[in-house]
Amino acid sequence: MEESPYARAGGRLPGDPVPDPGLGGEPVPVRARRRPGPRALARALPALLIVCGVLYGLLAPDDFTAVPFFTAAPLVAAPLSALRTTVLTGLASLAAAYAVHTDAGVHPAVGTLTDVVTVATVALLAVAINRVVRRGDRRLASAREIAEAAQRAVLPEPDERIGGYEIAACYEAARQDAFIGGDLYAVQDSTYGVRLVVGDVRGKGMGAVAAVAVVIGAFREAAEQEATLEAVAERLERALAREGTRRDGIDAFEGFTTAVLAELPHGDGAVRIVNRGHPPPLLLHADGTLRTLVPAEPALPLGMGDLGLWPDRATETAFPSGATLLFHTDGLSEARDAHGRFYDPERRLAGRTFAGPAALVGRLAEEVRRHSGGGMTDDMALLAVRRPATSPTVTGQAPCA
Repeated sequence: MEESPYARAGGRLPGDPVPDPGLGGEPVPVRARRRPGPRALARALPALLIVCGVLYGLLAPDDFTAVPFFTAAPLVAAPLSALRTTVLTGLASLAAAYAVHTDAGVHPAVGTLTDVVTVATVALLAVAINRVVRRGDRRLASAREIAEAAQRAVLPEPDERIGGYEIAACYEAARQDAFIGGDLYAVQDSTYGVRLVVGDVRGKGMGAVAAVAVVIGAFREAAEQEATLEAVAERLERALAREGTRRDGIDAFEGFTTAVLAELPHGDGAVRIVNRGHPPPLLLHADGTLRTLVPAEPALPLGMGDLGLWPDRATETAFPSGATLLFHTDGLSEARDAHGRFYDPERRLAGRTFAGPAALVGRLAEEVRRHSGGGMTDDMALLAVRRPATSPTVTGQAPCA
């Protein structure tokens, strides 16, 4: 397989620590130049408007007014700043409007009253807008806390070590204000080995979240009770069929879930996989060699059993020490850049090595965000499982940080 640019660069990305020859090759972090963001520039805009209003009022003929500048300043500050800043901006605008008229030699009773009343009215309106915006922010923060709690309940973060294997997971929602969607993962230890599922429910919204809860709940129960991985897949099929009878609209007829199930027997260097229409997992060996675990026979996704019956057959593959299994949803492989090019995980990961599962999923999430420019069109779930060597290393870092 052709060596990737990342492998030729030693797995280093732009902005990563680079070795400094003067310090014995120790990595020195490259500090990115911080540029003021759009929000910081917008917060400085009220002061700039007041300054421009003063200059305009002093330099322009007496028939022209600088009131638009003085009224715009508190209105800009209202949604972006705290109440105190909004009030101070309004007072500064009032003082500036009055000072401009006084310096121009216009008698206050003649030209100033209307302008000052206009600025004062707009300043009061800005204070009211600020209160409404802040109340909405508090409600949004509360909703985000509820969403985070729902995500932890429906899609809990797996432990770092389960059944002797190192585990790391990452969930990236396509929408920045969303925490959970139709992608799912779960890991369960059982008497038959460590079992896991990674899937993608068709659709969006609360219907998809409900299907995620059904799949994970059925999987955790079946993983403990069923003797074979094929039987676990059949239990998920029946659970989704029951869920489909309770759903309305098109989901009642076209609802399905792509999924890949895996079983890691205790003390056995092998992995058994049942793939139901899901992107195949990737096996990354300790030396950087990559293998795509394509199923021998294609199968329809879960929830589409009424279109045809066929026995699930698990494919067994060697899982050597130090190797890592990467399970993902199509949000990874379908992430596009500004030119419409897809992110290719096989090409990007070939020839690279990582300290552990957490480092792998963390770097992948970072690369996909960079590749798509922060504009992902689909949710992405990543689950990495490493079979440690004799002396496993637990990273303990947050994979999606």
